[in-house]
Amino acid sequence: MVAQHVAQLMDGMLLSAEVQAVSNLTNFKNVFRSFNPDIVHCHGCWQYNIVNAGNFARKQGARIVLSPHGQLEPWVIEEKPLQEKFHKTILWQKPFVEKAYALITFGKMEQQYLAQLKWNPRIEVIHNALITNSTTREKMCSQTFAVYQKVLDSNVLEQMDDDTQQLMATIIKAGTLGDRRWTELVTPETVDWRRMLIYAEHQNIRNYVDYGINILGLSALSLDTERIPAYFTEHYQRPQSIKKLIGEYKGDETDYLVRMIRQIEKQPLLLHLIEFTRELYRDTVNDDTLFEAIEQKGLTKFAGRLMQVLHEQTLLDEGYMPIDPIDDRGTQKIRNHITNYLKI
Repeated sequence: MVAQHVAQLMDGMLLSAEVQAVSNLTNFKNVFRSFNPDIVHCHGCWQYNIVNAGNFARKQGARIVLSPHGQLEPWVIEEKPLQEKFHKTILWQKPFVEKAYALITFGKMEQQYLAQLKWNPRIEVIHNALITNSTTREKMCSQTFAVYQKVLDSNVLEQMDDDTQQLMATIIKAGTLGDRRWTELVTPETVDWRRMLIYAEHQNIRNYVDYGINILGLSALSLDTERIPAYFTEHYQRPQSIKKLIGEYKGDETDYLVRMIRQIEKQPLLLHLIEFTRELYRDTVNDDTLFEAIEQKGLTKFAGRLMQVLHEQTLLDEGYMPIDPIDDRGTQKIRNHITNYLKI
């Protein structure tokens, strides 16, 4: 039944994606190395070879989709010997399910059982055309492909190439300042516009990116990113303007900038880095006064680390840094927070 299900998915997706199917670990590793897939769809979860294949693929950068095929339903687990249940569940089955990008179940009952386990909240229901008349093979394949696309549209920064990331920083600077004269534009031969725009949506900086693209006169992909589904962590919240968190500007530029630094120290977000950069470019900023305030508040080290990250993320010019940049372990923590904000 599993083999027949995989065969149907293979046939139904040949026009939408490049697909390969394998049934043993040795062949899987050989095919993986030559095929280099974006997604590995594992079927079943009681055989260690399947888990081994999934773990191997994940370490190589592929994303895992798992169809348990009912193998985690209570009546199946109850039939297993106690020792097998304990060792398999604790040692590798539960971690494998937790690290999957998405689980595909065949019905509401299986979905409910998996939800009760609380191993992975990203559960989709796609009826199996082999065992029910409530769907068709075409619909099953279309829905499965939609899950694949949703997986690929999640945490897109992880898959964005370096050239696109560098161009995005240039676009952000242009969008922040509203002037292309501040930027040095180097356009790569290929730009991953889809991932860039989706990332901008998830970080709530799409307005800055769109404005920057317009300022630089670039021809970008037209994409309604608000309507593109994606997976997020359970704790993800769409970033909101720093003004909503610290209050509106009330005339004291130095005090306002210090409050922004304190908020960024609590939770570094790309949106807030952009907003802070925009403030630093204002003519009303007194660098000497700001430097003294940063020292008095005990924010010198963090502010130095922040300057380094701003130089990388928003291309802040050295002449607008009130304090010398610092690149140390603390700086790396800020980078990691921004990089991992959307990480599943």
